[in-house]
Amino acid sequence: MKRVQFGHSPVPYLFVAPQILIIAIFFLWPAAQAVYQSFLLEDAFGMSSQFVWFRNFKDVLSSGSWLQSAIFTAVFSFLVAFLSIAISLFLAVRADEVVRGAKSYKTLLMWGYAIAPPVAGLLGTMLFNPLMGDLYILLNSLGFEFNHIENANDATFVVTLIAVWKQVSVNFIFFLSGLQGIPKSVTEAATLDCKSAERRFWTITFPLLAPTTFFLMVINLTYAFFETFGIIDVSTKGSPGGSTATLVYKVYVDGFLGADLGGSSAQSVLLMIMVSVLTVFQFRFIERKVHY
Repeated sequence: MKRVQFGHSPVPYLFVAPQILIIAIFFLWPAAQAVYQSFLLEDAFGMSSQFVWFRNFKDVLSSGSWLQSAIFTAVFSFLVAFLSIAISLFLAVRADEVVRGAKSYKTLLMWGYAIAPPVAGLLGTMLFNPLMGDLYILLNSLGFEFNHIENANDATFVVTLIAVWKQVSVNFIFFLSGLQGIPKSVTEAATLDCKSAERRFWTITFPLLAPTTFFLMVINLTYAFFETFGIIDVSTKGSPGGSTATLVYKVYVDGFLGADLGGSSAQSVLLMIMVSVLTVFQFRFIERKVHY
């Protein structure tokens, strides 16, 4: 039999060329430049540079402020991912049970998705303003000596609350879609077999939502690592004493405000390695427990 040869058209390559060009210009080239600059010691004006090998990485890893930011990033990312997923799952289950006014209820919960992170940070700043913030006044009236300007734990609470509130609406949309995708025959059979709604949820509903939960876990950790920059910059600016500065925000502070180009580049490379390792771990070990 003759082997059939199909002709290759250049049209598909023309369609993907703009996207490839965008990735090369705005991702690959800056990433390569950051790796190159991480081995250089440059002055604040970029007029001279010296190749110092791994000195920038050594300085970063031995820095107490970087270690503080790394610990805060880990704790902050876990809290944001866990709380936003848990709250949105609870709201999605309740919304799926609503009979009257369901569309209005779902629309109100989705509104937060349209708010940009800096705007969310501004709203949080107004709510926790020491002079007129309603939440600031409420917490202190309840007996809490709340002061996020001076207390690191209070500042962490503020940025975490804002970040979770911003992300709940996104998770809610995916969880609600996943719940509505479960066949009614499965839920009806589960209702006949088990009277406990809580047991039915953990043994039937939640395992069927495992692919959605895993996907949301990945995007929520990515969100906490990178997309909360605007929230932190507007609400706390990493204060007090850098206690609420994530690794991404510290790269910005050291690179753009401190003019330490080599050190900030080394930090960005370390951050890229950390995120890559975390992603591999998620897909290598956690995804095995997910049943599609």
